[in-house]
Amino acid sequence: MAPSHVLRCCQRGLSWIPVIFINLVVCWSYYAYVMELCIYTIPNAEEQVIYLVVFHLSFVMFMWSYWKTIVSRPTNPSKEFCLPKAEKEQYEKEERAEVQHEILKKVSKGLPIYTRTGGGAMRYCDHCQVIKPDRCHHCSTCDQCVLKMDHHCPWVNNCVGFSNYKFFVLFLGYSMIYCLFIASTVLQYFIKFWTCFLTRDIPHLQAKLCRRRAAENCPQNQLPDTHAKFHVLFLFFVATMFFISILSLFTYHLWLVVKNRTTIEAFRAPVFRNGADKNGFTLGFKKNVAEVFGDQKRYWVLPIYTSLGDGHTFPTRLVNIDPEQLMGEQHNSKCALDGETISHLNEGQGGSAKDGGPTVTVTVENES
Repeated sequence: MAPSHVLRCCQRGLSWIPVIFINLVVCWSYYAYVMELCIYTIPNAEEQVIYLVVFHLSFVMFMWSYWKTIVSRPTNPSKEFCLPKAEKEQYEKEERAEVQHEILKKVSKGLPIYTRTGGGAMRYCDHCQVIKPDRCHHCSTCDQCVLKMDHHCPWVNNCVGFSNYKFFVLFLGYSMIYCLFIASTVLQYFIKFWTCFLTRDIPHLQAKLCRRRAAENCPQNQLPDTHAKFHVLFLFFVATMFFISILSLFTYHLWLVVKNRTTIEAFRAPVFRNGADKNGFTLGFKKNVAEVFGDQKRYWVLPIYTSLGDGHTFPTRLVNIDPEQLMGEQHNSKCALDGETISHLNEGQGGSAKDGGPTVTVTVENES
């Protein structure tokens, strides 16, 4: 027990290395931009003030959303998704998979669960011993089931899911703005310092440039020859590199928000009783965005929690459930689907006995 405990402690400590690295890079970028560029390099006071104001706005929003993503604990399934004591003992003693499935099916009758495993069975986590709500998955790194799990991100040392997905998307957006602003404002000084570097080390190029320009406009006379140039040069390279890498990731997650999918669902479509459906949780552009950012647009750009729902139930386009589960949901509709409206549609020959039993189509929509 002792060695495994020590190993877990070491793993937890090492998992903070990416976070420490990111914060060190950000602290250095803050010093390099504020002190080395704005204070020591830029001669124009008005330009200094404008750059510093915009820089600090982007810096605050970037760090705010970043740390909200880190400190927001992943939400776990509530106790109602745990097996009762009697059923739990019966499930653990039973070795036949079909009997275990019947036990889970019986317990889940009163629960708003529409997704299944690839084989059509109830989704159950043997490690956490809970029936998984829709879109819930077990994270091996966090060692827990996470509601609406998207992925585990080592750069925030946290699981990205229902509780912090909005913060994660804002973190990507503001970090991209932060890098873009730094790169665009540093570019002109990067060019000047780089020109000074070349003209200093290549005499014939220096003479050629100086012949073309007046002495007072020669690049080597425009900026102070201090150690600030190294900070400016590296600042441009680092900001550009991070911007390019974050741009693709941010674009991908915006696409996921618009489609109302998680990263896991994008690679493996959720399975309903009528089969896999990658668009099972898609509600349309506006409702998809509101699911993550909330229905009050003035809070969309702020890293404060405004996501809709409780993480256990999600509106779906169209799902088919068996009659037994339907009876359970009719009996517990107010408890199981709080805040949602169920419309039972029975069209054509859906209730005909010749089709092998009634098929009930349920549409779940969010009233808000």
